[in-house]
Amino acid sequence: MSFRKIFLLAVVALGIAAFFVFDLGRFLSLEYLKQSQASFEALYASQPLKVSLVYFAIYVAATALSFPGAAIITLAGGAIFGLWWGTLLVSFASSLGATLAFLVSRFVLRDSIEAKFGNRLAEINRGIEKDGAFYLFTLRLIPVVPFFVINLVMGLTKMKALTFYAVSQIGMLAGTLVYVNAGTQLAQIDSLQGILSPALLGSFVLLGVFPLIAKWIVGLMQKRKVYARWASVKPQRFDRNLIVIGAGAGGLVSAYIAAVVKAKVTLVEAHKMGGDCLNYGCVPSKALIKSAKLAHQMRHGETYGLHSTTPTFSFKAVMRRIQDIVRAIEPHDSVERYTGLGVEVLQGYAKLVNPWTVEIALNDGSTQTLTTRSVVIAAGARPFVPPLPGLEDSGYVTSDTMWDKFGELDEVPKRLVVLGGGPIGCELAQSFARLGSQVTQVEMGPRVMAREDEEVSELARQTLMKDGVDVRTGHKALRVENTGGMKALVVEHAGTEERIEFDELLCAVGRSARLTGYGLEELGIPTNKTVETNEYLQTLYPNIYAAGDVAGPYQFTHVASHQAWYAAVNALFGDFKMFKADYRVIPWATFIDPEVARVGLNEQEAKEKGIAVEVTKYGIDDLDRAIADSEAHGFVKVLTVPGKDTILGVTIVGTHAGDLLAEYVLAMKHGLGLNKILGTIHTYPTLAEANKYAAGEWKRAHAPQQLLAWVGRFHDWRRG
Repeated sequence: MSFRKIFLLAVVALGIAAFFVFDLGRFLSLEYLKQSQASFEALYASQPLKVSLVYFAIYVAATALSFPGAAIITLAGGAIFGLWWGTLLVSFASSLGATLAFLVSRFVLRDSIEAKFGNRLAEINRGIEKDGAFYLFTLRLIPVVPFFVINLVMGLTKMKALTFYAVSQIGMLAGTLVYVNAGTQLAQIDSLQGILSPALLGSFVLLGVFPLIAKWIVGLMQKRKVYARWASVKPQRFDRNLIVIGAGAGGLVSAYIAAVVKAKVTLVEAHKMGGDCLNYGCVPSKALIKSAKLAHQMRHGETYGLHSTTPTFSFKAVMRRIQDIVRAIEPHDSVERYTGLGVEVLQGYAKLVNPWTVEIALNDGSTQTLTTRSVVIAAGARPFVPPLPGLEDSGYVTSDTMWDKFGELDEVPKRLVVLGGGPIGCELAQSFARLGSQVTQVEMGPRVMAREDEEVSELARQTLMKDGVDVRTGHKALRVENTGGMKALVVEHAGTEERIEFDELLCAVGRSARLTGYGLEELGIPTNKTVETNEYLQTLYPNIYAAGDVAGPYQFTHVASHQAWYAAVNALFGDFKMFKADYRVIPWATFIDPEVARVGLNEQEAKEKGIAVEVTKYGIDDLDRAIADSEAHGFVKVLTVPGKDTILGVTIVGTHAGDLLAEYVLAMKHGLGLNKILGTIHTYPTLAEANKYAAGEWKRAHAPQQLLAWVGRFHDWRRG
């Protein structure tokens, strides 16, 4: 702690000590004030300016030091100075003193509070930045909330001091008037409770409600301003309650919810139902991973006491199996299913004409125009293709296009370059290497899977290399050359250029939201890599929502489904109740072998955010079931609040890590700690026991050693 902080704390402590040592509280009673009223009035009559300044200084000091008795001092203002001069003095003195208390709290306490509760405080600060003045004004209007508490708590936030002062000056005026006016009638007051009768308290509560009404009116005015240029085209009646653009995870769930609550809903999809996940992402990639893992196990049969053998297969048959799996799941997301649920499904391209009108260019060549009360945009994302010279002429594929192109091949690509070291790149690089491709993976950054902890990234790199992937991190792709039918990716590493020849190039450097082609530009809806939305998933126009990859901040199918609930419910019932999208517990997994799964913080994020954590780690190489399955590698790493079993984040590396993570997701969602997991019976022998043993490691580290030593002595005594 700095010298200035120590000095300030000493001054505050001395002030508080003086208050109690000299029993200054005796002057802050209603009885003393009544007895001394005549003397104060006489003194004020003889020296008005001096008495006013002394009173002002005393009020500022008492408020700044959060002394009790502000109500008595306020009454004194009315008794001595009268209503208007007393109100003026009290109003400015109380606001200035409150601001000093606010600044003291900020200077002395905020750094230490941020260090301990930085993550939670960041969320509060976002709310303060947006609506802080409004909430402070509401609190100031209701005197049942202790003002000194408001002063100290607001000092811990990032509210500007000038904003705090201005809002306090205005917000406390009503309460100041009531107390000062009561002071002018001091003889009729028997107790402080008499000032605030139930009727008066009710009036203050109404004053507190007034800003909520005012906020609603302001919101209504803002809506009118946003919709002003469209006012002439707003329909009197609507064809639909909801139109959903896009039939991926976000769109399907939005439409399903609307149908369940009997809303009239239309779902528009230009291409395939099920979106990217079913047709190009989650489903086909996991089918490919399964085939690749089986080929890997065949090559390593000796691990299981069997003969190792080189798998022989038709790559076209592998790709056919993948398409069969997609077709087997298609009915879950089909037009027929959703039509049966009550959703109108139109196949074509939707475009927003105005906030309530959608024009649909149907795939059969016709056009249909529908009006709707609300819209959910769930247009998804597409693979990002970097602007590399020569790339367009290379015949490259993406995670979307590879399934059709590779489905025509009889054999796996002999030489495959995978551009990108994220989850998609790693999954596909490992799978094709296990199926027999000579895979080179190129990543510009210093490590693959950069969002994970360094040890996880390194484990992933070693796993990929063990399967035959030539992992090249720190290599920047410069261009693609195609000379005489020989294709090569030219990269830069350590200041020199290298050529990597290939037969096929798979571009897997990330995905970008689909932001064009359906009217965002014409309506002026802001975008910044994704569609900009508020916490309720509303765009610029309150009746137009966005969910899924197009909205961000996560690009996961399960998050798209999660957001879809909020978008659909807010779109249909937002006039009565709005729900903020909840991102507190978001799990994800990368399905390399061994899998990497995570929820909440990891060590690298905790360090970046300055959040203190305690790390507990359990090695899966010690787990009976993992040993029996010859899968004894990986770990469970749990981050907790120091000294407590509260879970802040979990990373699991190992077989079926994505499944094992679910127990921690549930625990974090419902505030359950490691002690609860340790006290839960887990079936033996299962991989899920890893979670129990990780909790056991935490418990062992927090065992009360001194108490156990005494218990040991007790047992020694019992043995005689």
